[in-house]
This record gives sequence, C-alpha cells and structure tokens, in this order.
Amino acid sequence: MNIRFIVFFVGALLCVTANAQTQADLNDDACATYQAADKKLNAVYQQVLKQHKDDANFTAKLRKAQRAWLAFRDAELEAIYPADNKREEYGSIYPMCSCLEQAALVNHRIEQLSGWLTAKEGDVCRGSR
Repeated sequence: MNIRFIVFFVGALLCVTANAQTQADLNDDACATYQAADKKLNAVYQQVLKQHKDDANFTAKLRKAQRAWLAFRDAELEAIYPADNKREEYGSIYPMCSCLEQAALVNHRIEQLSGWLTAKEGDVCRGSR
C-alpha cells in the first residue's frame, strides 16, 4: 500500500472524526472531504486544459485519459467494495469509507495532473509535462 495513501487516509479520518458526534456526521464530513477534493480536481484539470489550449492533440488525449481515469476510479471503488448491497454488507460506515477512498483516489489524480502545471523545461522524460 502506498505510504502517501495511508497518510492521507489517516489524516482525513482524523479530520473527519474531530467534530463528528454520530456516524451520520462522520459520513457527512468524509463526503464533504471528497467533494472538496473533487472540486479541486476539476479546477486543476481545467487549468491544464487552459494552459495547453493551443495544443489540440494534447488536449484531446488528456480528455481521453481523464475519461479513462474516471472509469478506473469507479471500477476501483467497485473492486474495493464489491457487494451489490453495500449498506447491508459494509454497514452504516460504508459512506464514510467510500468517500475517503474516493478522496484518496482524487487527490492522487490531482497530483498527477499537477505535473503539467509545474513542468520545467529540460526534463525530456516527462513528455508533455
């Protein structure tokens, strides 16, 4: 397991549990964490598209990659929580766990996309980044 994921998950869980009094509160806090990360992902994605707007080939391929990543994210969550009836199988904690998993995946994607925003010339192995 990736150490950054563990640190994020534990940090997010501590942040979520700091103010929550009930499982519903924990679920709401975790899902707010995910929603904030998703909002940031969309902003970073739009920044990359804007920065490279004059490169139609790159932007078309980035859009294709993003669609593939979204499919991966959804499939990954289904692999982590494969039960058809998730609430019955995983209990009332499922929304919290699912939102924290999604937030971790989204934050990793933000890190990937940010490579195009922080690119420096001279590193030929980074491709378009």
